[in-house]
Amino acid sequence: MADTTTQPPQASDNDLSIIRFEDRDVRRRWNPEAEKWYFSVIDVVGIITESSVPSRYWNDLKAKLKEEGFELYEKIVKLKFTAKDGKKRSTECTDTETLLRVIQSVPSPKAEPIKQWLARVGFERIEEIKDPEKGIHRALGTYARKGYDDEWISRRLRTIEVRNELTNEWRKRGIEGYGYAILTNDIYKGWSGKTTRQYKEFKNLTDENLRDHMSPLELVINMLAEASTAEIARNADANGFDANHAAAQKGASIAGNARKEIEDVTGKSVITPDNFIPKPEEPKALE
Repeated sequence: MADTTTQPPQASDNDLSIIRFEDRDVRRRWNPEAEKWYFSVIDVVGIITESSVPSRYWNDLKAKLKEEGFELYEKIVKLKFTAKDGKKRSTECTDTETLLRVIQSVPSPKAEPIKQWLARVGFERIEEIKDPEKGIHRALGTYARKGYDDEWISRRLRTIEVRNELTNEWRKRGIEGYGYAILTNDIYKGWSGKTTRQYKEFKNLTDENLRDHMSPLELVINMLAEASTAEIARNADANGFDANHAAAQKGASIAGNARKEIEDVTGKSVITPDNFIPKPEEPKALE
């Protein structure tokens, strides 16, 4: 199928995620303007068909839907996700409404469970937009179940708030498309000396969320950089990419200086290659 002219959803670091249906991964990206999730169609088709070649099944299904009069051309966008080998590859994605229509055309006992699951995960994000506190509580529970301690969770939730404040500020000031990723990259490089990719490689990460693998101190320094950037942009009434780029560099420089001062005093690097995911505790013997 020819590539569509539909613009890729704008994405911040928190807008990209992998969620699980039973034991299978589903990649998705949030479009803040349309307020919709875009899901990888191949991932969902692979789950409901249990096909060893879901891409082939999907191509046949597209032809069938077209014959039935359901035109997919304007409903599909091609988005790039990081594969397991670390390379970016395009995959066809669509929103919940279209995906539900696709699922209806697949005879499978898993069709109904995954329809309910898709409706739920889409609704949760809409709830979070209307009431951000719900998203915070949901994130708190998720991190607690993964085994993070209370101190780390407290700082991580605060970074989510600060990040959302910054991306909202950028949106109001004319930042579009991949401008979010470019500015985020500049902030990381400005305070840590590493680009986003270099920072992930340093921690041996691929598609994982970088902040979820930061130490409490790394989270604080990055939060200072993003909060400073937002405040500088507001104070300067920065509009457009160049003005916000300058604000990001200044905000990152403030945090970078703080990092260097901490390192001078402690004699230790703030930036650590460790992935801050607590190891499960050993089972305790019954007393």
